Amino acid sequence: MPAARPFQPLPLAATVLTGTVALYIALVAFGNITDFGTNQAFVQHVLAMDTTFKDPDLMWRAIESPTLQNIAYVLIIAWETATALVLIAGTALWARQLRGGTGLAGARRWSTVGLLMMLLLFGAGFMAIGGEWFAMWQSKSWNGLDAAARNVVLGGVALVVVNLRGAEER
Repeated sequence: MPAARPFQPLPLAATVLTGTVALYIALVAFGNITDFGTNQAFVQHVLAMDTTFKDPDLMWRAIESPTLQNIAYVLIIAWETATALVLIAGTALWARQLRGGTGLAGARRWSTVGLLMMLLLFGAGFMAIGGEWFAMWQSKSWNGLDAAARNVVLGGVALVVVNLRGAEER
């Protein structure tokens, strides 16, 4: 077993942040799988646009088909699960590197891909598509923009830290 390296603050921070995001998105996916109906209702209402201002100029965007709504929800859960798995792999690679392993590149690559998947889901998916295309911002009861923004910040901060280069890499 390789000897432990001296304290490396950036790789440690990257490990902790990647692991935190991995745990979070894994719990989100697990919750959506084991309590399917709760967030299914959220997705259905957002896609149906039934709690928005019902502006006729926007309502043509609504997806009222339960089948299409459920397909969208299952795809979201699959994306969350894949994101969690990629981030768990990234966390494991960071942890191995902290214990004396080699190769920051693999840890950084897996973490970057997973964090970008997180940003795509919550930034592009929930904020842009849900918030703007389906006018989720208009709903008082089914508005997930604040939660999506928190997730974008968490993923974005982790992405920045993961891609910083320490003194040992310069």
